[in-house]
Amino acid sequence: MKLEAANLTKSYHQHEVVNIEKVAFGAKGLEGLIGPNGAGKSTLMGLLTRRIAPTSGQIKLDTGQGARSLNPLKSHEVARIGLIKTNQRIQGFDSLTIRDSLRLAASDPKTEGFMSIFAGERDAEDIEERVSRLIEAFPFTDRNGYARSGGEKKLLDILRCLIAEPKLLLMDEPTAGLPDDITRTVMEMVREKVAGGEMRVVVVEHDLPLIWEYCDYVHFLSEGSILFEGAPEEVKANRVVAEKYMGV
Repeated sequence: MKLEAANLTKSYHQHEVVNIEKVAFGAKGLEGLIGPNGAGKSTLMGLLTRRIAPTSGQIKLDTGQGARSLNPLKSHEVARIGLIKTNQRIQGFDSLTIRDSLRLAASDPKTEGFMSIFAGERDAEDIEERVSRLIEAFPFTDRNGYARSGGEKKLLDILRCLIAEPKLLLMDEPTAGLPDDITRTVMEMVREKVAGGEMRVVVVEHDLPLIWEYCDYVHFLSEGSILFEGAPEEVKANRVVAEKYMGV
C-alpha cells in the first residue's frame, strides 16, 4: 500500500500553501505528519483525498494491484477505493443513533444509503458484532442512543472511519478534545489494526508525545514542503525540526 504525490502544489490567489516535490505514505506502518500551524497539513490531506483540487502535480494510490491516478477522481470515488479521512471539525449524523451510524459505515460502499444496512452485502451478524465491540470499548452516555457531546461526536467520527475498514486512513487531529483515557484507547486500537495489517494510518497531530509514542515513521511539513522524514528519534534529533517547530 502506498499513496504517492509528486510535484504537488496548491496556490490561493498567487500564494503557494503546498509545494511538495515527492512524498509517500502507507509503507511505514503507523505514520505521523507534524508541522507548525499554517504549514499546510490540512490542505495536504484535502489534496490527497481530492476534497481540494491541486494547482499542479500527480497523486497516485497503489493498493497492490497497480498504481492508480487519483487526479481524475472525486472525493467520494477516492473513498470507495479505500482512502478516507476523519473530520477535523465535528460532523455528526444527528438523525442516526450511534449504532446506526456505525452500521451504515460498516455496510458495503457499493450499496450506499441507510437501507444498505439491510442489503445483505455483508453478513449482518458480523456487522452487529463489530458495532457492539466498538461501542462497548468506549463510555458513551447512551450506547443505544445518539452521540450527545462534541467529544462523543468526535469519537463517533473516528469509529465510523475505523469500522469502514479503509486501506489507508488519514486522521486529521483525531484526538483533539478527547479525554486522555479515550485518546489512549483510540490509539491502541489504531496501532493494533495497523500491526495486524488491516489498514495503514497517517496521523496528523500537534500532540508530539502522542506522535513519538505511537508512530513508526514521521513526516515533517513546514511552509508547505516536506523538510524531513524518518523514525521518531531521528525527527526529534533533527536540527531543522527543532528550530522550526520545537523552538529549540
